[in-house]
Amino acid sequence: MIVARFTNLRTRLTVLYMGMFGIALMLVALAVFTAITGSARSLVRDELGATGAVYGQIWGSQTAQLHQGASVLAQDYGFREAIATNDEPTVRSALDNLRARQKVDGALILGADGYVTAAGVTLDDATTDTLWRGLNGGDIEAGVLSINGQSYQAVSAPVMAPVLIGWVVFVERLDQSQMRTLEGLSAIPLSASVQTSAADGWHDMAGPPSALGGAIDRVLAAGDEKPVTARTSNGEAMVLASPLPSFDTAAPAVLTLSYPMALAMKPFEAMFWALGAIGLVGLGILMVGTWMLSRGLTRPITELDEAVHRLQNGEHAEVAVTSADEIGRLAASFNAMAGDIRDREARLTHMALHDQETGLPNRLSLEREASRTDAYVIAFGVDRFGVVRNAIGYDSMARLVGALAQRLNAAADGARVARVAAGVVGMILHAESDEDAIREAARLCAVADTPVKLIGATVDASLSAGLARTRGSVGGVDSALDRASIALDQARVAHRKAALFDAHAYGDPVGNLSLIGELMGALETAQVWMAYQPKYDLRADAITGVEALMRWNHPRRGFVSPDLFITMAEETGQIRALTEWAVRQSIADQKVLAEAGHRVTMSVNISGRLLSDEGFADFALQAVAASDADLCFEITETAVIDNPEVALGIIERFSAAGIAVSIDDYGSGLSSLAYLKRIKADELKIDKAFVMSLDESAKDALLVKSTIDLAHSLGMTITAEGVETPTALALLRGMGCDTAQGYLIARPLPLAGLIERMEKPAVEAQSQAA
Repeated sequence: MIVARFTNLRTRLTVLYMGMFGIALMLVALAVFTAITGSARSLVRDELGATGAVYGQIWGSQTAQLHQGASVLAQDYGFREAIATNDEPTVRSALDNLRARQKVDGALILGADGYVTAAGVTLDDATTDTLWRGLNGGDIEAGVLSINGQSYQAVSAPVMAPVLIGWVVFVERLDQSQMRTLEGLSAIPLSASVQTSAADGWHDMAGPPSALGGAIDRVLAAGDEKPVTARTSNGEAMVLASPLPSFDTAAPAVLTLSYPMALAMKPFEAMFWALGAIGLVGLGILMVGTWMLSRGLTRPITELDEAVHRLQNGEHAEVAVTSADEIGRLAASFNAMAGDIRDREARLTHMALHDQETGLPNRLSLEREASRTDAYVIAFGVDRFGVVRNAIGYDSMARLVGALAQRLNAAADGARVARVAAGVVGMILHAESDEDAIREAARLCAVADTPVKLIGATVDASLSAGLARTRGSVGGVDSALDRASIALDQARVAHRKAALFDAHAYGDPVGNLSLIGELMGALETAQVWMAYQPKYDLRADAITGVEALMRWNHPRRGFVSPDLFITMAEETGQIRALTEWAVRQSIADQKVLAEAGHRVTMSVNISGRLLSDEGFADFALQAVAASDADLCFEITETAVIDNPEVALGIIERFSAAGIAVSIDDYGSGLSSLAYLKRIKADELKIDKAFVMSLDESAKDALLVKSTIDLAHSLGMTITAEGVETPTALALLRGMGCDTAQGYLIARPLPLAGLIERMEKPAVEAQSQAA
């Protein structure tokens, strides 16, 4: 949530300005604090220096005073005589008297031999030795002397009689009261103490190691007696360490003056708090002001952002132009751009939903309308569209379709008519029942009965219609318009003006189309096999030939009709591969029959599409030549119509190579004596439609008889298909038919069944045929 809000420009501007002000405020505060701190440090440093100088003067003055008193006593004749005669009572009396007059803490006589007579203080041997070494060495006459862990100011004067016989020493305790007196001389409440050095650091009197030891060492190392800062238990402090003369060279002494910086900064606390409060108040005022300013700056930008999102979602978007500055000009440019986009989208939408040639709504428009209603979709197709278009041209055809659409619109009470294909228009029709919808569609088709006048010509046109319900998926076709288009084709096939989509008649073309891919793989397995139907020679009373018929047992669909998969193979261009497989399999099975002692002619059906395929012809001729097979290729009479010259040439090649040619299903199509005369055939097969009703229809008997006579006259043998009754067989025998084929003779059999049928005695075979 915080990240999301920080992406807001208003927030970022506010944070930016507050951050900049805060940084500036911090820099000012730092400068003020640094200046004040520096000033305080300078003040404390100066005060410490001044106090140190005062104490130096006091130390010198006190040293001179004590030295004068000690010198007076040391020069007294009687005192010197008492020392020389070792008159201790007189010496002690004189020391007490002088100590009282000088008001010092202690007085003592240190003989040249190290003997001590003291009044007011007691010296141990170590202190005596330290004092004697200092005085005897002549290096020091006055300095700090540690007596029983207490620091004293010691001042000496030599006693001469006339040679040096000892020293008069006055000592003054450097205690807290003296330090407080010194502190009182300063303008600031500093702390004063005399520190002596030891192995574990600097000590104040006999106390523990001092916290100022590090600072003392730094001052002594610098040698300039300037104050330095040090960390203490009470925080940072300013420290001045002034060296004092000491009788013990191993334990130097210093006067330390320290002042906590917290006390120095305390007078400024109120000012710091005031500055902090002023900064916070200023920061708050800046935040409010910046927020209001940024809101004023970002409101137009926010409105532009929201408008862009609406525009992105396809909504109409426009922002108010409230100023003439850059943002105002940006808003005006955005409004102009949004208007251009809106106009462009309107044009694109119109183009996407309308046909460019006629201006009519297009297929997509009609499909959208159909998806929103429960009614019928009608597809009106211009009959003989290709012929009419080629006659009048593409432009005139588009005008013809537009004119027919206008008539349909007027006849259907203003219903929208859309162009869904080149020669097809469609509309939505509301009807109570399928029958009402079909009648209305047929009525609307009549609008084309009146010729259409185009530029320079009058065009006769007719319409057919296909209908489908808009709801549901029927026959695996989801689109209602697709179903209507299929129904249009079904109406034309049935020669009706209008027809409703028939899912049963449509079948499953998608599933059938997938069969071809499976069929090519099935050729390598036992799914596809050849069945053979015997052809009975009526003159020889024996089976002399068989017709090879392909069969397919699909693993899921079971038995697949040859009419289905062969037709699909022809439509998809796989018929050549299928036929080549049939030829190879027939040749192989013929060898198996020959090895079993049965020599028969194998009749293989050849698609009309292959009669114009020179490549297939080469394959067939090579296969027959290589195997010396006895084959007969069965073709339909109409197979030569598409490309007669090439087809007749290939048939001639087959005949020249010894491959018999049979004209199959004669009489079922558009039989032409002209083609019959030109085809060099060996056999003519009468379609079973005439043979199956031979014993019931005199007309069929007459046609069969005339066909037998015609074939014999042309030098061809005749085979009758569909022989299923003994009566039909007897009639055919009487008419002079050469060969009979049908269920009466035998059904199509697998190779093993054919061999078994062929191995029966000829008499038995004849009796079964009878």
